[in-house]
Amino acid sequence: MLKNMTLTSVDFFFFCSLLVLPVGEIKMCITKNVLIVFYKLGEMATAKQLDDITECPVCTEVYTDPRVLPCGHTYCLRCIESMSKDKQPGDEQACPLCRKEFTLPSNGVSVLPKNFFVANFLQMKASTSVESKTSPCEACSGGEESESEVQNVASVYCVECQLKLCQICERGHKVIKSTRLHKLINIGETISIETLQQTASLSYCDQHKDEFLKIYCFDCKLAMCMMCYMMAHNGHKWSDVTEVKDDFSKQMASDIDSVSAGVDKCGEMLESLEKEKKELIEQVEKAGVEISEKAEQLKRMIDDHKEKLMNGLSSVKQKRMKEIESLREEIEIRLMSMESYKKYVDEVRQKGTACDIARAASGLHDRTDELLTFDVIRCSLAELGHADVTFTSSNYVIDDVNKTVGYLTLNVLGNSTTKYV
Repeated sequence: MLKNMTLTSVDFFFFCSLLVLPVGEIKMCITKNVLIVFYKLGEMATAKQLDDITECPVCTEVYTDPRVLPCGHTYCLRCIESMSKDKQPGDEQACPLCRKEFTLPSNGVSVLPKNFFVANFLQMKASTSVESKTSPCEACSGGEESESEVQNVASVYCVECQLKLCQICERGHKVIKSTRLHKLINIGETISIETLQQTASLSYCDQHKDEFLKIYCFDCKLAMCMMCYMMAHNGHKWSDVTEVKDDFSKQMASDIDSVSAGVDKCGEMLESLEKEKKELIEQVEKAGVEISEKAEQLKRMIDDHKEKLMNGLSSVKQKRMKEIESLREEIEIRLMSMESYKKYVDEVRQKGTACDIARAASGLHDRTDELLTFDVIRCSLAELGHADVTFTSSNYVIDDVNKTVGYLTLNVLGNSTTKYV
């Protein structure tokens, strides 16, 4: 399984940051891929990935004074200062990559540990670049004893001494007992993984620039130089860093197994969550369709019932209006007959002769009795009666719409049922 894993630039970059942290802190921020880097670095890292680790994730430029946050991620000091400029010492600041918060140091972010691995790599990369082929030798004065000007131009770079050397100094370097085993790189040559690993094991002390980190203090869990041990850690339990390497390697191998199991467990939990998410989405969609269908069904029922009520109302109106109009017409005819009768009787009474009045009196009187007989009309009015047309609204849906439409429930295993209106 480990052989199939790919080292990303972020993993490698994170590994570089771990090299400057105490072992206790390394255990806190270790990840599966990072641990594998310690054993698979030479096998998997590519030139492109090595170039990527020189780029700050914030400013996307080559690191300037790379510093490591407690979470293990590295940024330029100026980038850290920029993103924390509005905060005070003691405030919490989140890492831009993993969002893990850390407390800003009381003395400012400048006290954050340097990433010496990245810094050394940048220095070595710059010193061995093609542009450095014309750089002067950093070991000799470059004058009197040089055979030619070419010999005083740096041709190699010493990994241990971190100096550019000309051909003369290179020859001397290979002869002197203390430096003859030093790793020399031709300027302009591509840096190999082995060389990069070698520089990782030759970290210089931050306090004493010319001293290598050779001692590991068990009490403080720190790698330090001999001067630091003598000045501040004298009496503490210590060991040579090369002697504790195997124990820490075994510890890291054990951590790999533990973290790998944790990764598998996280994968199972993520798979379970993804399944829960998928089922939830499907159930929500299904419930949404059912709600819409029920609502449409109720809408159709309401529209059909509305049409039925409106048709019934129209029928009631039409029938009642027909009865009223029929009786009204009958009363108006009686009224017209009575008006005509009055006018005719007045004419006979005022303009008729005595004979005319005598002849018409009996018939006109009988007509009066006939016109004043309202029995049929009264009977029709009684039959028509008084009608009140009202609509009795049902509050069944309004008062308890759940009984009509329905309601939602969320059943969570191990918890009580929650009902949603």
